Amino acid sequence: MTRLAAASLAGTAIEFYDFFIYGTAAALVLGPLFFPTFSPLAGTLAAFGTFGIGFLARPLGSVLFGHIGDRRGRRPVLIGSLLLTGGATVAVGCVPTYDAIGVFAPLLLLLLRFLQGLGLGGEWGGAVLLTAEHAPAAKRGLWASFPQIGPSVGFLLANGVMLALAAGLSDAQFAAWGWRVPFWAAGVLALAGLWLRHAVTETPEFLGVQERARVPLFEVVRDHWRLVLLTAGSMAIGYAIFYTVSTWALSYGTEQLGVARTVMLTCIMAAVAIKGATTPFAAMLGDRYGRRPLCLYGAGAAALWMFPLIGLLSTGEPVLMFCGFLVALLAFIAMFSVLAAYLPELYEPRVRCTGAAVGYNLGGVLGGALTPIVATAVAGRGDGPPWGVAAYLTVIALVSLGCFAMLPETRPATATDAATA
Repeated sequence: MTRLAAASLAGTAIEFYDFFIYGTAAALVLGPLFFPTFSPLAGTLAAFGTFGIGFLARPLGSVLFGHIGDRRGRRPVLIGSLLLTGGATVAVGCVPTYDAIGVFAPLLLLLLRFLQGLGLGGEWGGAVLLTAEHAPAAKRGLWASFPQIGPSVGFLLANGVMLALAAGLSDAQFAAWGWRVPFWAAGVLALAGLWLRHAVTETPEFLGVQERARVPLFEVVRDHWRLVLLTAGSMAIGYAIFYTVSTWALSYGTEQLGVARTVMLTCIMAAVAIKGATTPFAAMLGDRYGRRPLCLYGAGAAALWMFPLIGLLSTGEPVLMFCGFLVALLAFIAMFSVLAAYLPELYEPRVRCTGAAVGYNLGGVLGGALTPIVATAVAGRGDGPPWGVAAYLTVIALVSLGCFAMLPETRPATATDAATA
């Protein structure tokens, strides 16, 4: 289990590094380079638009790789998704700017961002099922949480590289070539991930399926459509929180509050590091007390915290911004630490790779793709804190809370439960 968990964590870290590096670049530099004819605000919105394309592609990736995972096994998904995402990310670092090739520059960005999202849409399902279906039932939440640490590691890698480059280069050097370096580094990371994953074995639950689903998506839509919609709605607030903190707040802080890039990145990275470190501990609570209670507490805390989050961000004070980010991400991880066990347990093994991944990635469209765009548009250039952003996030949190309330508990019964009864 340790080897399998390490392979899953490393793979998700690498793929989310690929995905996050684009979001950071969109917040800091892509607008002026690829949309120079737009105003600064419109350029940022356009850059976030290309960012959102990756989320729209993720459900398609979950359908494509979910079909492979349910028909051919979880292992091929791990290899194929890593190759696709890594290759697209390296290519982003090679795209000429608008000044060199005109409108083809943003079009190429859109295409490559779409391919990134396609690969990441398959990655989560394969990595999570690899650990969840190997793990003993009593500790499934703990072992399945390791792929959920991967996004934190990927974010820290991506933004650590960006922070170092922003601190070590002039603005002109960073805009000319510095922003490309993290994208090129993705090629080395992808090769390392392939080396870690080449020896993983197929999961016993997949091997135990007596009859494979002919077209898994059709079965999911026919038999589990309500479950897919509920899981997608449940996921929305987690994505909205994470990309508010990691992407929109970075843009808002640097462009409208005048906070230095390095200060914003440091505040966000410190909060994300703590989030990653607490993930397995929250997952153990899920094994002990159930998946659903943690999700309800997390969504409820998020609904209560969105206005304080925006208020603390608007001060521009590093310590206060960090506190706002940290509490929001702890609410996030209360939900997402157990989801790697919760979502697979909601679906039967024959369609599990498709069902769990589609629900998870549809939530990304609702919460992740739209949030930076809506928040940037709502915040605009008005005076005072952007309370409209807080209201928008609170509504999403309440929707997710309602969806979690309608989902069943799935934690397997243990010997401790029997003794207590």
